[in-house]
Amino acid sequence: MTRTIKIAFVLGILGALGVSSTALAASAAELDVRVSEAIESFKENVNGAEVFLAQAQGYLVFPKVYKAGFVIGGETGEGALRVGNQNVDYYRTSSGSWGLQLGAQARTIVIVFMTEESLGKFRNSEGWKIGIDGSVALIDLGAGKTIDSKNIKDPVVGFIFGSKGLMYNLTLEGTKIHKLDKS
Repeated sequence: MTRTIKIAFVLGILGALGVSSTALAASAAELDVRVSEAIESFKENVNGAEVFLAQAQGYLVFPKVYKAGFVIGGETGEGALRVGNQNVDYYRTSSGSWGLQLGAQARTIVIVFMTEESLGKFRNSEGWKIGIDGSVALIDLGAGKTIDSKNIKDPVVGFIFGSKGLMYNLTLEGTKIHKLDKS
């Protein structure tokens, strides 16, 4: 299935669920606010998040990623790359899937680049696909919701939180991330 068909399908499902196109195509100023709110929520709800983010070279924040599926599914959302406490670039995430699935969900994704090398590789890519262009260690925080930064040695670490909806899926494999022009 081509990328265009996947995105059209996802947008159709999301439209049927009442997710407006403005929620998917925010201005840079709107994204800046949403990204800041998502980071604050992450810090408030996860012990050790502030220290962990301070150790990072940069982090990519998608405040709301909308996922929907009925046998064929997909997800999409917009976010920003933050380096040195400033948003430096804007990105869209999208992925498609098929198989036994039914439901819809909105969630927040934070991808943290712990090394200059991993951040540079991401920023210099023409479209980054998780699992192919870079591996992301997905952290399941469990009931304790604490990050132990001493035990995390991976160069790229992903967090999914704030899931709202009827679909549960803790994977980022196959997710495509590409840069947006928000100037």
